[in-house]
Amino acid sequence: MSKVLVVGGGAAGMCAAIFAARNGNEVHVYEKNEKLGKKLFITGKGRCNVTNACDMEDLFGAMVSNGKFMYSSFYGFGNQEVMEFFEELGLKLKIERGNRVFPASDHSSDVIKALEKEMKARGVEVHLYTTVKRVVALPAGEGAEAGSGKRAESVFSHLELADGTIVDGDACVIATGGLSYPTTGSTGDGYGFAKDLGHTVTDLAPSLVPIEVRETYIKDLMGLSLKNVQAAVYDGKKELYSEFGEMLFTHFGVSGPIIISASAYIGRKLKEKKELRLVIDLKPALSMEQLDARVLREFEVNHNKQFKNAVNALFPAKLIPVMVKRSGIDPEKKVNVISKEERLTFVHLIKNLEFTLTGLRDYKEAIITRGGVNVKEIDPSTMQSKITAGVYFAGEVLDVDALTGGFNLQIAWSTGCAAGESIW
Repeated sequence: MSKVLVVGGGAAGMCAAIFAARNGNEVHVYEKNEKLGKKLFITGKGRCNVTNACDMEDLFGAMVSNGKFMYSSFYGFGNQEVMEFFEELGLKLKIERGNRVFPASDHSSDVIKALEKEMKARGVEVHLYTTVKRVVALPAGEGAEAGSGKRAESVFSHLELADGTIVDGDACVIATGGLSYPTTGSTGDGYGFAKDLGHTVTDLAPSLVPIEVRETYIKDLMGLSLKNVQAAVYDGKKELYSEFGEMLFTHFGVSGPIIISASAYIGRKLKEKKELRLVIDLKPALSMEQLDARVLREFEVNHNKQFKNAVNALFPAKLIPVMVKRSGIDPEKKVNVISKEERLTFVHLIKNLEFTLTGLRDYKEAIITRGGVNVKEIDPSTMQSKITAGVYFAGEVLDVDALTGGFNLQIAWSTGCAAGESIW
């Protein structure tokens, strides 16, 4: 039996604590907040999208960074096992659109209660209002092994708490989260712990986050939600991302599901380039020819109306003034004198409404953090450090991330389980 010290009482930390305790270990969880699962509480707009019930191929397909690293842990404790795990804890689940899995009650608090109940039943001791200042390791002796059978450079020794208390232990799981939603306690502590232990931390950035737009008239579209559109992001002529679905205009730019997903793929390039092109196809179900015929019908029905009053059936009300202005056609012009060339230019605009992306919003609005502890330095089957024996990493602190839809919580459960199960 080992004394296991878990730093961080979020999804990954609680999961690691449960599986470590099931192995008969003495487990302590150190959480600086007043309660466990503070970020978990607000996920899925307070409903907690626990995982995604897709098949394994789609699970890996939703990974954005270092999906191969997740192979062992996904197959060890995948989405089906996560659903069974929570059902066994007495939490009823339901599957919604996009295979998203939620608690049947729609209350994230029920997910946290199920985990807390199991930790209590397994004898896990939780220390709230407790900040860990340092994770301390000592030079390894002969024969000390870390992850993947590597010779350890150091061995975990103890935690130093903010009040000066020293807590000795046999193993430590660092599950401190990232930098997103800092009000929940995600302030990047784990990255500092990792660096102090000799680990590399890759470049960090907010991800799954709204994106800012240069065009000032974007404010005129604030609050407008567009469904069934195709959004593509380009660096020059090179397409970086394309997705069909729903998006939202805000006072600073764009948001909504397909934009949030775009941020995961284009974040690094946007930081490097400073500007990328967002091209929106407002009518992706129609070809240029079909759309031209549709516009022509609208013009024929409204042939005596001014252009600005003849396109109401084509767009939501908020979008009409923008489309009229962007078309270059005189808004007062009667549609029966609009030339074919002008009409085709307008059709092209509908299929290619363009904006300039200038940057991601900050961590306060980001669902997750991109980047983290370099996974090349972590054993993928156990989550143990290859540098420091007895130190494990789990959850968002790792350089692993995925799209929205329950996939990032699945990473937390899988890595938490892998870490906890491997400690004896």
